Amino acid sequence: MRAAVQELAGFFETSSGLKLVIEYGTVAKVAEKVTGDDPIDVAILTKPFLDELVRAGKMAGGTAAQLARVPIGLAVRQGAPKPDIKTVEAFKKTLLDAKFITYGDPSVGDAAGVHMAKTLETLGLASETRPKTRLISPPPGQSGAQFLTGLFQRGETEVAMAPISVLMETQGAEIVGLLPAELQTGDLVFFAGTPWTCRQPIEAKTFIDFLTGASAKAVYRTKGMDPD
Repeated sequence: MRAAVQELAGFFETSSGLKLVIEYGTVAKVAEKVTGDDPIDVAILTKPFLDELVRAGKMAGGTAAQLARVPIGLAVRQGAPKPDIKTVEAFKKTLLDAKFITYGDPSVGDAAGVHMAKTLETLGLASETRPKTRLISPPPGQSGAQFLTGLFQRGETEVAMAPISVLMETQGAEIVGLLPAELQTGDLVFFAGTPWTCRQPIEAKTFIDFLTGASAKAVYRTKGMDPD
């Protein structure tokens, strides 16, 4: 959601007169902060984490609103031949043929990375791809797209699988397309909601309403996301 929120923040501040203070992180890190009762007014989370926090009583009831679905895509180094990924078998061959592959680091709670790790296990590719995997694990203050840009520029990866919105922000890469439908996940649906520690509920609702409005949906679409 980083790319979309960064673009929308200025529009919201101008139209509302409110000032946003935004901290980015993996959904697992955001959920950890909500669980730890950090003073957060609006949290943006994927559905599994949101549902867990609602059950734990950490989110204010009735505040959550769906923002967008984010499909996972595949990109290669700019100028490299674009492989066939139209079918699961073709996708498997692409990964086996690649010298290096990359996806989000599951150990830090990267939602797409968790899904890709499970997918490789299901496809029977985990052991073969593990030695040549370079995970997206950016340091604080760096986005996944910036980290992935560095991997491509240094020749440390050939094939990257990530949310399409991340790939669109990655320099030195060319998007091949989306993973086959069978390999997508329903977990990458983002919601915005208000934690129970919220100190500014009226302003929080104003922001959530903005994030579900027509102008925000238009931005999501430009990032390859599906708000419908």
